[in-house]
Amino acid sequence: MQKALALAAAQKGRTAENPSVGCVIVKDGEIVGQGVTSDGGRPHGEANALQVAGAQAKGANVYVTLEPCSHYGQTAPCANALIEAGIARCFISVIDPDPRVHWRGAALLQEAGIDVKIGLGAEEAFAINADFFARVGG
Repeated sequence: MQKALALAAAQKGRTAENPSVGCVIVKDGEIVGQGVTSDGGRPHGEANALQVAGAQAKGANVYVTLEPCSHYGQTAPCANALIEAGIARCFISVIDPDPRVHWRGAALLQEAGIDVKIGLGAEEAFAINADFFARVGG
């Protein structure tokens, strides 16, 4: 998770209204993909990491600094992309306060049979996106 948090921290202030989200995909103890929310807020960190990991994401662990989105907006839901990639486990630092996402991304992952753990690196993740949490209501 430390790598995902470092990615998010380095991108802070460059993601427009979106939070800066770091994502690292690990399989068999090796990083197979990593990404962060792009300049301007899209694509999201999970989509960027999945693009790097490709088929290696199947059965992998994902470390993400904010709950994966679960709604259709300007991008498809990251939770769905993680499910489709066949990940095994998802470690989420903090739940997204956005009412369109709040607990829905985590629930989608769990309903798909993915082991979800919440809270790893929460304090640092919250600090990185404190402005987003204050604006959205977290």
